[in-house]
Amino acid sequence: MTVDPKPEIAQHFLDWAASHLRDLPWRRTRDPYPVWVSEIMLQQTQVATVIPYYERFLARFPTLPDLAAAPLDDVLEVWAGLGYYARARNLHAAAREVVDKYGGEVPADREALLRLPGIGRYTVGAILSIAFGQDAPVLDGNVRRVLCRLFAVQENPRQPATAAYLWDLAAKLLPPGRAGRFNEAFMDLGATICTPHHPRCSECPLSDLCQAQRLGLQDQIPAPAPRRAIPHYDVTAGVIWQQDRFLIAQRPPDRLLGGLWEFPGGKCEPGESLEDCLKREIREELGVEIEVIAPLTVVRHAYTHFRITLHAFQCHLVSGQPRALGCPAWRWVRLEDLDGFAFPVTDRRIIAALGRVS
Repeated sequence: MTVDPKPEIAQHFLDWAASHLRDLPWRRTRDPYPVWVSEIMLQQTQVATVIPYYERFLARFPTLPDLAAAPLDDVLEVWAGLGYYARARNLHAAAREVVDKYGGEVPADREALLRLPGIGRYTVGAILSIAFGQDAPVLDGNVRRVLCRLFAVQENPRQPATAAYLWDLAAKLLPPGRAGRFNEAFMDLGATICTPHHPRCSECPLSDLCQAQRLGLQDQIPAPAPRRAIPHYDVTAGVIWQQDRFLIAQRPPDRLLGGLWEFPGGKCEPGESLEDCLKREIREELGVEIEVIAPLTVVRHAYTHFRITLHAFQCHLVSGQPRALGCPAWRWVRLEDLDGFAFPVTDRRIIAALGRVS
C-alpha cells in the first residue's frame, strides 16, 4: 500500500479543534505525569468513566514521586472499579523506575519511554506529542477508524500490514510542531463524530475528503474483527467465618486482577458441584477445611475475553490454620476493616451482600 495524504487534512483538523475540542481535565496541563496517567486510564475505558478516577488518582498521588513512594495496595485501592488492573501495577512500577533512573522526571525520549512497564507505541506517541511537543503520531481505536474511512482502507485494521500502513498515514499527516493538538483533534473526531456506528458525516470537517463517504462505505469501514465465542465459567467464593471475622486473600501479582484482595475460591471443574469446587479451591489456596453453610449471592460479570457467574457462599472454618499456598497473603478481617483493602468489582458485590445480612 502507498500513501499520499492531502496536506489540507491537517489544517482541517486544527481548524475544527479550535472550537470543538473537548474540555477534559488532563488537557488543562502539559505536565507529562498527568498526561501519562490519563492515557493509561483511557486504554479500553470510556472518557466519562475515566474522569472521576483520574481526578481522585491525582488528588491522592499529585506527583510522580508521590505515586512511586506509595504502596501498591494504596494504588490499587484508588484504582478499584476502573478495571484492567495490570495498568495500575505497571504504572506504579514505571513510576518507581522513573524515580530510580531519571530522578523523577518523565523522559522525553522514545526509547526510554518504551522500556518502561506498560508503555507501548501509542502511549509513547501521546506523551511525546501532547506533553513534550514532539512530532509523534498516535494510533488508537478512534484514530484507526477515522483513517480507515478517510482513505477507504477496507482491510482489517488490526492485521500487521494494515496497522503498519495506518501508522505511516498517521505520521505523514502530522503538522510539524503541532502534533499534540492534531492528535487530540484526531482522537476527538473519532470519539464524537466519526463514531463506530452511524457516523455524523454531515458534521465532519473532512466529509469532502473522505473516500469512504464518497463510496458510501462509511458504515462498512473499518472491517469488523472476526467474532469469537465468549467462554463462560462458574466460579465460587467463600466468606469463611471464624467467630466475628472472615478470611480474605490476595491475588497473585502475575494473574488477572493481580494484587487485589478477594474472597477465596476459584473456577469449577467439569462435573464438579459448586460446594465441592469451593472446598477444593480453599484447600489448595489456603490449606484449610471448610463447611459450606448457605448461598450468599450470585454475581454475573463480563471481562474482555470471558464471562463468569460467581457463586458466593457463607462458610465456617472447620480445621487447619490458613497458609499462603496459592496466594501471596491472607488476612482475618471484620466487615468494618474492608475499606483498607482494594477489591475487584465482583467482590465488592459480595461485600454489599454481607452488609445487607449483617
